[in-house]
Amino acid sequence: MTTSIQGTASQRHKAAPAVLVLEDGRTFRGRAYGAVGETFGEAVFSTGMTGYQETLTDPSYDRQIVVATAPQIGNTGWNDEDDESKRIWVSGYVVRDPARVPSNWRAQRSLDDELVAQGIVGISGIDTRALTRHLRERGSMRAGIFSGEASAPEPELLARVQAQPHMKGASLYEEVATQEAYVVPAVGEKRFTVAAIDLGIKGMTPHRMAERGIEVHVLPATATADEIYAVNPDGVFFSNGPGDPATADGPVALMSEVLERKTPLFGICFGNQILGRALGFGTYKLKYGHRGINQPVQDRTTGKVEVTAHNHGFAVDAPLDKVSETKFGRAEVSHVCLNDNVVEGLQLLDQPAFSVQYHPEAAAGPHDAAYLFDRFVSLMEGQRA
Repeated sequence: MTTSIQGTASQRHKAAPAVLVLEDGRTFRGRAYGAVGETFGEAVFSTGMTGYQETLTDPSYDRQIVVATAPQIGNTGWNDEDDESKRIWVSGYVVRDPARVPSNWRAQRSLDDELVAQGIVGISGIDTRALTRHLRERGSMRAGIFSGEASAPEPELLARVQAQPHMKGASLYEEVATQEAYVVPAVGEKRFTVAAIDLGIKGMTPHRMAERGIEVHVLPATATADEIYAVNPDGVFFSNGPGDPATADGPVALMSEVLERKTPLFGICFGNQILGRALGFGTYKLKYGHRGINQPVQDRTTGKVEVTAHNHGFAVDAPLDKVSETKFGRAEVSHVCLNDNVVEGLQLLDQPAFSVQYHPEAAAGPHDAAYLFDRFVSLMEGQRA
C-alpha cells in the first residue's frame, strides 16, 4: 500500500527527510526520493548494476520495497521504450546516491520524476550496503518508508510495519495479470502459435517468442483449458509472477490439464514453481531470494554455466541427485544455482515440458539463456513432426 504526496524534486528533497523502518526495529534515515508519503512492502535487494527501469516495471516485484545495491542509480534517466509493463510495480525504492542529472540520449525524463508521477515512495542517502548485509543475515522482511506528513515517532511507525501482511501466503498473481486476452504477432513468417498464461508477464517475453516466428496469445491468469485450446496452440507458456506459489491452486490445476494433453510446455520463474507443484513437489520461501542480473546457473543437460537474470523469493523443493517419478512421467532438475544449489529448472523426460526459475528474456541482460526459447521451438517442432 502506498500513500504519496507529489511535488517537484527540489521541493521534496529540501523539505522531506525520510526513514526506512524494518519489522525487526532497525531504521535507516535519509531523504525522500520519488513521491513523499508512506509505503509498505517486503524489503528485498537487487544486485543488478544496470536495468533499473526494467526492474521497477517487472510485475514480479509487486508489494516489494526494492533496495538497489548499485551505489548510484538514475544516470540514464527514464524512457518510454524499456518498460516491462504498463506501470511501476515496486511498492517502494531505496537507493544510496541518486543521479542529480540524467545523461543518456534515450532519456525523456529523470527517474525521480517518474517515481513522483507514478506515486512511488522512496528513500535515498542511506547506507544500502549495511541494509543489504542486514537483509542477508536476517532475511527479507516487512518494511515501510515514511516521509513528509507520514512521519511519526518510531514506535508508531514500527507498529504500522508489523501490522502489514507477510509475503508468505500472499496470492498476488491475479492482481498484476491482464484482464483481457491480447495477441503479440509473429515477427516475419508465422511458424507457431503459443498460448501464454499471464501470471505477471514481462513485455520482453512474448517479444522474444515473436522474434522466433511465434504468434503469442496472452491470456489472463484465470483462463481455462478450453480458452487455451480455442487458439489451437502448438505450445503453452506459463509466465513469471509475484507472490507465494503455494497459493496458486488455479494455475497448478490448469497446468496439469495441459500436461495431461502432452502439449509442449515452457514455464519461467513463477511458471517453474507451478510446474514443480503440478509434478508433486513442494515450494518454500528463500531467506532473501535471488534478485539481479548476475546469478550463476548451470544447465545440467549441457554442463554450461550461464550468468542469468533472477527475481524470485520462493523455490521448488525437488531432489537434485535423482530422477523423480511423477504422475506425468519421469522428471529431473535441469538447472541449479551455483551459489546455493537452489533448483533453477525442471524438465520432464517422457513428454515435452520444461521450466526455469530465472528470466531468459533478460531485459536488460544478460542474454546467456536466450537459447531456452529455441529449446521451446524445438519441442514444438518435434511435436508437430
